Amino acid sequence: MNITIIGAGNTGLAMAAHSVEQGHRVTLWNRLEETIFPLIDSPIIHTEGAVEGTFELEKVTTDWEAALEDPDLIIITTPSYAHKSLAEQIAKHIKKETTIMLCPGRAFGALEFQVYYNRHNQTHEQMIIETQTAIYTCRKLSPTHVDIITIKYDVLFSALDSKNNERVYEQLPTHLQEHLVPAESVIETSIGSVGMIVHCAPLLLNTGWTENSQFSYKYYREGITPSIAKFLEKLDQERIEVSKKLGYEVESVKDWLKRVYRVEGDSLYESIQHTEAYKTIEAPSTLNHRYITEDVPNGLVPIESAGIYFGVDVSHTRLIIDLASALLETDFRESGRNLSSFLKESIGTFEKSTYRSEV
Repeated sequence: MNITIIGAGNTGLAMAAHSVEQGHRVTLWNRLEETIFPLIDSPIIHTEGAVEGTFELEKVTTDWEAALEDPDLIIITTPSYAHKSLAEQIAKHIKKETTIMLCPGRAFGALEFQVYYNRHNQTHEQMIIETQTAIYTCRKLSPTHVDIITIKYDVLFSALDSKNNERVYEQLPTHLQEHLVPAESVIETSIGSVGMIVHCAPLLLNTGWTENSQFSYKYYREGITPSIAKFLEKLDQERIEVSKKLGYEVESVKDWLKRVYRVEGDSLYESIQHTEAYKTIEAPSTLNHRYITEDVPNGLVPIESAGIYFGVDVSHTRLIIDLASALLETDFRESGRNLSSFLKESIGTFEKSTYRSEV
C-alpha cells in the first residue's frame, strides 16, 4: 500500500517507521524543510522501543505534488491546529479519491477538515476519518530517531457517518487494524478525545515548575497530584455531559485508561500512577506547547461552546480556557473551534452525521 504521512513529529516518525516495517511504501511530507533535511539526504528512520530497527522511506518531501502522487491512505499526524490549512492544500493538489485519517482529530476534527476540503475540491470525494487519540506513545529523539514507548490498544476511530466505519476498517493496513476499533459514533472520537482533560489543566497549574529552567518533572507521575486529578475528574464530567446532549455518552478518562492501557485504579489519580507508559514522560519546559496551543482551542473551546449552547455547566472548562488565554496572552476562544466559526456553516453536515443532537 502507498501511505503518505503528513507531519514529521513524534507520531509521524513512529507511524512512518512502523508502516515500512510492515511492508508498505511510505512517503513522508513536512512543511519545513529544515525539520526533515537529514531525512531528505538519507530517508532512514531509526526506532527503539515497541518497534526496533532501521527503516527506509520511499520519499521525503515538502512538495505537495510529490506527496500526493498516488496515495492509498493519507495519515495526518500534525497538531490539529494545522488541519484547516492541510485540508485546503490537499484539496488543491490531490488527483484521486482515498481515505484521509486524522490521527488524532481532536474535537470536531473530521467535521472541520471536511468543511475546508469541500471549499476547494468538489471533484474528488474523500473518506475523512479521525482517531480518538494518537496510536503511539512516543518521543522523537532526533530528526531521524524515535522512541516508540508503546502502541495503544483499541484506539477508537470514526468517519462522520459511522455507518462507513466497518467498511473503512477492512480497507486499512493490518498493522493499523491491530490497534484500531470502529467507534459506534463519531462523538466517541471527537468529544471522546481525552487529551484536552489530561494536558491543559496540569501544565497550567504547574506553571512555576514548568518555566523553571533549573527543574524538570515527570508530567503525569509528578505533575498530576491528587488535588489536580480531582479537578480533572470534574473537568472530565463536563465533557461527558456535553456528549450526552449530543446523543452519546463518552467514557471517562479513567475508563479510557483502563481500556487503552489496561490499568486499574479507584480514582483517576491512581489510574494515572499505574500507567506504565506514563512513567518516564517529562513535562514540557514551556506553556507554548501543544498541550495548550492545541488542546485548549481544539478541545476545551468546542466543549465550552457546545456546553453553553445546550445549557450545560462548563465552569471548570471555562476556568482553564480563561487561565490559558491570560497566561499566553492569546484569545483561544477566537482562534479555536467554536460554534460561531465553521460549525455554524456546516450545520447540514452536522445533522447528517451520527451526532444525534437538537441542532
